[in-house]
Amino acid sequence: MSFTTLSFPPIMQVLKPTTQMEAAQPPPPSPFKLNTPPCETVFHLTSSNAVVIFSMSSCCMSTVAKQFLISLGVAPTVVELDKQADGPAIRGFLHQLAAGTGTDQPVPAVFIGGKFVGGVQTLMTNHLNGTLIPLLKEVGALWL
Repeated sequence: MSFTTLSFPPIMQVLKPTTQMEAAQPPPPSPFKLNTPPCETVFHLTSSNAVVIFSMSSCCMSTVAKQFLISLGVAPTVVELDKQADGPAIRGFLHQLAAGTGTDQPVPAVFIGGKFVGGVQTLMTNHLNGTLIPLLKEVGALWL
C-alpha cells in the first residue's frame, strides 16, 4: 500500500491510501509565504493540530512513527518535508530543535499538543511507560 499526501486549505496535510489506478500528483506548494521563517511555520502547524509528524517520505523511521500512531487510532497531520518547497529550511530548524534534546535526528519529529515529543525512540518509550495514550487523550487525538 502506498500513501499520497493531500493538502487541505489552509495548512493541513493528511495521508490517504492510494491504489495503483490513481495517478501520482505533483507535490503541493507550500501553504506559507516564501518568507515565513521555519520556526513560525512549525509553531503554526503544531499549535493548530493535535498531533503533527514532520517526515521524509524516504525515511523508514518516519514511516514507523506514522504507522504506529495510525495503528493507535490517531490521525496525525503529516508534513513530508521532501515534498514541500520550504522543507529544507524546516528540516534545518527541526535539526536545531532535536539537537537540544541530545539527538541529531531531525526526522521524524513528533509534536503532540503543540509540544515537541521527539522521534520514534521517544514515542515508543512514552508508549511503553504508559504516558503516550493519556497524552493523546488529553490533546483530543484519541477518544477512547
